Amino acid sequence: MDCCYIGIDLGSTTTKAVFLDEHERIMGRGITNSRSNYALACQVAREEAEINARFGLLRKKLEASTSIGALAEPLMAVLACNYALAQHLEQLKALHAECQDVARAHALPEAELANVGLALDRIFAALAAQAELDFHPGSAAASDFFRDLATSQYLKQAAAVTRELPVSFDRLVGLFDAAIIRVENHSFAGLYREYLEFATARATADARFAPFAAEIAAAVKETAELRFNVLNIVGTGYGRLTLPFAREQIRSEILCHGLGAHYMFPHTRTVLDIGGQDTKAIQVDGNGIVTGFQMNDRCAAGCGRYLGYIADEMSIGVHELGPLALQSKKPVKINSTCTVFAGAELRELMSLGEKREDILAGLHRAIVLRAMSLLARSGGVASEFTFTGGVARNQAVTSSLEKLVFENYGRMTINISTDSIFTGAVGAALFAKRDPKGVMADLEVSQLAKNPDCGIAATCSA
Repeated sequence: MDCCYIGIDLGSTTTKAVFLDEHERIMGRGITNSRSNYALACQVAREEAEINARFGLLRKKLEASTSIGALAEPLMAVLACNYALAQHLEQLKALHAECQDVARAHALPEAELANVGLALDRIFAALAAQAELDFHPGSAAASDFFRDLATSQYLKQAAAVTRELPVSFDRLVGLFDAAIIRVENHSFAGLYREYLEFATARATADARFAPFAAEIAAAVKETAELRFNVLNIVGTGYGRLTLPFAREQIRSEILCHGLGAHYMFPHTRTVLDIGGQDTKAIQVDGNGIVTGFQMNDRCAAGCGRYLGYIADEMSIGVHELGPLALQSKKPVKINSTCTVFAGAELRELMSLGEKREDILAGLHRAIVLRAMSLLARSGGVASEFTFTGGVARNQAVTSSLEKLVFENYGRMTINISTDSIFTGAVGAALFAKRDPKGVMADLEVSQLAKNPDCGIAATCSA
């Protein structure tokens, strides 16, 4: 039985979970959409982190094997991608069934319902075939989230099938929009063993690993049945107050992001976190203790939800925004990042003939300028500077941010990691390990309250 500590960051758009061992080493990480069901989001993130931890333990076991050792890395790559494929195919199957149920509930004429059913069969057959191509060792998933991957592919296939069948594209999109919410409100981790069997069968069919099939199966079974002894769990994030935890198991986002950034990058002195609903500029000392911060949390302007809204308006996945913006040759000047008016402004610019990539480049720059203002009010930017949160995965934002930081504060070390979305959860897990009674959090909050330069600045530039 492995002892561990868990940190959960319940954000407005994504929920993250991290498992730490007794030596404060990360064992596993999990992430999911927060959806409207916060309790389920926490459950799914925790399940994904546990599965990730099991894969980590499996890797160590295989690496220690005298017969498999050298093959452990390629073997784990095959197991991991096929496990992800099995889960994705199961979710596609569920989404297909939900789309059919929604169509039947609309009481469509028999002929139209038949055409819709045929269209859905073709779409999901194409999605399953595409998944077989996308999930392979060495492939980089375009997104961590099933919704993003499914939306992008579904819309492309729906557009293609409506050219061959008498089915409305809007009808197919409407079915998807209703069905994806239902699918997201289910946990698919319960099929963990089935996914493992699928992955193991495919891995051992590979000539490189076939001679060790029995040993591989035994190692997989052992790690799958391992029990975790959770010594403490701490929650943070936008929805932290909804968590069924005791008071001492809840920490502020500010404290967790500061400590998590210090853990990941020990020389960090300034942290910028752009999440789904708010932006935080944080100053920390050499121990990761917060010394000052500014926070904009009155509206989602310039945050992840804003980008999500823009993606919906353009009928593309959020993960496609950054790459598209980077194609811009002439960014459009955007004066506002207000979510309320985003759709109208976007449609107006498009009607004026502006290119999508140029509009997006302007939007991304406006988001960064807003963040820079917050950083200035928090005390500026000191090296090392760490950028965290889901928006840190957007290449257009990181590119623009790096340029503006260098222009305003000089060249310095900027830490931008693809794993930075887990920073808050890492900080929460560290609090679970180091401060089980909440003493440190109480002292820090008290210190911040006495510092007139560390108040929360809740502003809205709508």
